[in-house]
Amino acid sequence: MSGTIAAIATPMIPSAIGILRLSGPGAVAAVDGVFTPFRGGPMSERPDRALVYGALHDREGAVIDHCLCTVSRAPHSCTGEDTAELQCHGSPAALALGLEALFAAGARQALPGEFTRRAFLNGKLDLTRTEAVADLIHAETPAAVRQAAGQLGGALADAVDGIYGGLADLCAHFHAVLDYPDEDIEPFEIEALSSALGAAADRLDALAATYRRGRLLNEGVPCAIVGRPNAGKSTLFNALLGYERAIVTDIPGTTRDTVEERVNFGGVLLRLIDTAGLREADDAVEQLGVERTRAAIGRAELILVVVDESGTPNEEDAQALRLAASSGKPWIHVASKCDLVGAAAGSMGTIGSGSGPAASVFLSAKTGQGMDQLERTVAALFPEPPASQAGALLTNARQAEAAGRAREALHRGAAALEAGMPPDAVVADVEQAMAALGELTGRTVREDVTARIFERFCVGK
Repeated sequence: MSGTIAAIATPMIPSAIGILRLSGPGAVAAVDGVFTPFRGGPMSERPDRALVYGALHDREGAVIDHCLCTVSRAPHSCTGEDTAELQCHGSPAALALGLEALFAAGARQALPGEFTRRAFLNGKLDLTRTEAVADLIHAETPAAVRQAAGQLGGALADAVDGIYGGLADLCAHFHAVLDYPDEDIEPFEIEALSSALGAAADRLDALAATYRRGRLLNEGVPCAIVGRPNAGKSTLFNALLGYERAIVTDIPGTTRDTVEERVNFGGVLLRLIDTAGLREADDAVEQLGVERTRAAIGRAELILVVVDESGTPNEEDAQALRLAASSGKPWIHVASKCDLVGAAAGSMGTIGSGSGPAASVFLSAKTGQGMDQLERTVAALFPEPPASQAGALLTNARQAEAAGRAREALHRGAAALEAGMPPDAVVADVEQAMAALGELTGRTVREDVTARIFERFCVGK
């Protein structure tokens, strides 16, 4: 990655503000070619981070906007290079003309994520902070925002660096004793090695255990809505979304396939899965739908079992309840259509554990009664991480895989030490753990890994 890059950093829709960004050795010269301050000299003569008001020109020199401009020079910038930013009015047409002018002034189009990638390559961000930028852009709940912001602030990197630093000290001590036997260096004690390995392994175990919560926070909780045909599943699905997404009729078996949508419910991002009704079906298409319902239960992290409160419970209701109870996943018994029988909407039961439901919620998805209780129940099942953990969760498979390899290496080293292996064999496992932790933060990382990370980014970021 070389040269000076430019991009529109805001969505291409009419808005109050639109931003043009530049980074690279020619960033300041490029804005000098397209921006004229109303007072004083060009931006190349202005101090860093000063906001200057002036006129933006197109490539022919015609004024297309009155805007603000600021520059930051290397190495004291977000990318570590010379950078510039033009804060314009949010006209897509004006921004496109301004970008063309910057290209004519020597810049080129930035690739997706190239600004952040340059910040990583120039040591301004490690990989955990880099991934936090993308997570923050895509965050859909307040909890996800706080997690990404904490990770961007270095909470995860600090946790990893603490473990890495302890292992580095251990290896340094070992090699010092080995390489300088005549020096007055404290002996390398087996008991101390065992204690250090155990402490590091415990910290890695705790870190690895955060992945499930971090993944659900970022990706959402897969939530299967199941029950017999015409129990009110699609009505509940639509009520959770706030609009008519699934077809609702009085004819049993209307839903033949899974329908999936995302919604923020009780501060929890749910990946809702409306499923076909569970029953013995002769129709081949409906049978396939029932099979997909069972598959949805298998991949769900939360199951809502909808039972029609206005009808008589039957074997199909019992089957749905048994499937949820045997899934090993948290599930909620939703007694639906309580408006038809005059039942009081609300909750029966509390957050529980084991094979029983977390709660039984009586509601009417049609009138909205009881939906607030369902929301509170979901929020209680997936609480926001405590403030002390904000940013310190593993949130993606790459991080979890690297932490897992480091954890396995330490446990392997501890087992070797217990089996009487010499310290140099144990230290080899410690060094493997350090290499895996280095991949987590980007101390050591392959080019194909970084390429996959930046695939998530948009142009201009």
